[in-house]
Amino acid sequence: MNENFINAVSLRNVSKIFKAGANNDEVVVLKNTGIDIKYGDSIAITGESGTGKSTLLHIMGCLLNPDSGSVNFFDDIDVNNLPDNRLARFRNENIGFVFQFHYLLNEFNCVENVAMPLFIKGEAKASAIKKAKDYLCEFGLERRMYFKPYMLSGGEQQRTAVARALVASPKVILMDEPTGNLDPKQAESLQNMIFNLKEKYNKTLIVVTHDLNFSNMMNIKITIENGSIKKILN
Repeated sequence: MNENFINAVSLRNVSKIFKAGANNDEVVVLKNTGIDIKYGDSIAITGESGTGKSTLLHIMGCLLNPDSGSVNFFDDIDVNNLPDNRLARFRNENIGFVFQFHYLLNEFNCVENVAMPLFIKGEAKASAIKKAKDYLCEFGLERRMYFKPYMLSGGEQQRTAVARALVASPKVILMDEPTGNLDPKQAESLQNMIFNLKEKYNKTLIVVTHDLNFSNMMNIKITIENGSIKKILN
């Protein structure tokens, strides 16, 4: 894929409404939201709880469909029009996810967990394992490769989750409060690792965060109020 495209992700007039309560009252989470995110940008999505930050991120990540509007990747791929099988493949090849909870599989060790996206792609086991080990070493986990997730500290679990998000070389990395469950020292360490690797591998990074220090590392800050993007700061 040519990396000289203008936009990595583009949203046009995206709206999302949920039904809530016994009367199925409509809750407008996003309304006519739009933004262009250029390849290589680092974006912090901020705002009060319940303002639509995670919903916006999940729509960008093709985990949730908007009720209206369009989501385009790499200037010409409208993911809303992809059939389910192609959409799943697109996500696996182009988008890496990190959530507040690590969602590692305790029945597998760290190497196997990190290699899982490559296994899903059908990559040869030896190649997948090598790449997983390389990324674990990037995160200082060379002595934890064969540990099960429950044997790791919270910071080590989340570093493993970030390695898993990067291992398939996705163009876009999406993170939802990736350091929200860590103590300040662990959070700062992981934030620096994330940003340094983003720069090293020239990824597009989009992060939902309440952490002021982490948001200040990004080159663009977005504030969401009442379902709309209210502020974009460079």
